[in-house]
Amino acid sequence: MNPGGAAGAATRFPAGVDAALRAAGWRPGRWDIMQAERWADALRAHVSPGGHRHAVFPAAVEAWAEFGGLTVPAAAGPARQVAPAAVLVDPMRGLHMARTLGDLGRALETGISPLGEEPASGAVLAVDEEGRVYAVDHTGDWYVGQDVDHALTTLTTGLQPPRLTLS
Repeated sequence: MNPGGAAGAATRFPAGVDAALRAAGWRPGRWDIMQAERWADALRAHVSPGGHRHAVFPAAVEAWAEFGGLTVPAAAGPARQVAPAAVLVDPMRGLHMARTLGDLGRALETGISPLGEEPASGAVLAVDEEGRVYAVDHTGDWYVGQDVDHALTTLTTGLQPPRLTLS
């Protein structure tokens, strides 16, 4: 880890992703737990017309505290496999997806909480209890990364995430 952010030193993210995050307002040590707790309270309080509720757990709150409120642009450079995407980290973008995310969580045998969205495609991003990240869009469900760091790299650099399938 590079706590000082000195040029040329190793960083937590690939250079293009690090630059995109910093352009969005992220910095090492960023932590807005007050906003994360407000989102957690709002999600816990929301009940869908069908009675579905959101799961809220530490991995989600931690992701919101570090990255919440950021709109991370696509990383500079050529696309790797698919078009790079901007990412908006705002769990309220998935507020009305309680049933869909609950269904995904049951299929994966874990809790799922909203994380944000890809603004261009409208895909809702979600995080599970272990910190893994998924995207849900009109074409299906996708595994975006083993943690938020990998998910941001996948999405902003244009790596093709694998589609989730029933086996």
